[in-house]
Amino acid sequence: MMKIGFIGLGNMAKAIIGGMLEKGAAKTDELIGSAATERTIRECAERFGIETTRDNCLVAKEADILFLAVKPQLFPQVIAQIKDDVDKRTLVISIAAGKTMSYIEQEFGKTLRLVRCMPNTPALVGEGCTGVCYNERVTEQDQETAQKLLSSFGRAVVVPERLMDTVGAVAGSAPAYVCMFVEAMADAAVLGGMPRTQAYEFAAQTVLGTAKLMLESGKHPGELKDMVCSPAGTTIEGVRALERAGMRSAVMEALCACMEKSKKL
Repeated sequence: MMKIGFIGLGNMAKAIIGGMLEKGAAKTDELIGSAATERTIRECAERFGIETTRDNCLVAKEADILFLAVKPQLFPQVIAQIKDDVDKRTLVISIAAGKTMSYIEQEFGKTLRLVRCMPNTPALVGEGCTGVCYNERVTEQDQETAQKLLSSFGRAVVVPERLMDTVGAVAGSAPAYVCMFVEAMADAAVLGGMPRTQAYEFAAQTVLGTAKLMLESGKHPGELKDMVCSPAGTTIEGVRALERAGMRSAVMEALCACMEKSKKL
């Protein structure tokens, strides 16, 4: 029986575990996870019915596939703790921003079958977008297994490692910017007299529906924008106001700042 281990049981790990179980990509008895607090391991055991422990080394020893799901700043400490317990045959999957595959191997002090990925918070509702890259020791069968697991909570797209900081900006961090946009739209709706709860519903559903329309129709976002902009109408007047305020430039600057920060982690 294949054993899938998680070191770290935070929100992203929970999203991945939940997706695997819901889509049948893994069974409860195939999963084991560790966390720093008794409260976290108890919550995950009760929620998912999986084996949990506070012993990272136990998870590292038992796992055939090992997810490193701790914060980037904790990597040196955690890897130092588990490196002697991770077999060279273990498929190691990192979800940490900014930590390259060469850095991870250097910290372990040995070669690994290594996957680096960057999921995002929509994974919590099964609509994640995960960038994935593999090192040269990962076999085709490993890749099939990893893609199956990572696709269980949304889309999993293979990219070269040089684009992982970009993935972090456009997918990993961008949900925060989308939420700011939704909040701003809702604020305007409240200013127009709409109740706050209803304003959030209208704004969020509009963003959701527009994204789905773009993905399913395959149309360029500019084409979809033009479909809404009638000559001398209200929408084009709003587009003019956004352009005057530098909306596109502001979004690009935000993502560029995010990429630069990721490279320094």
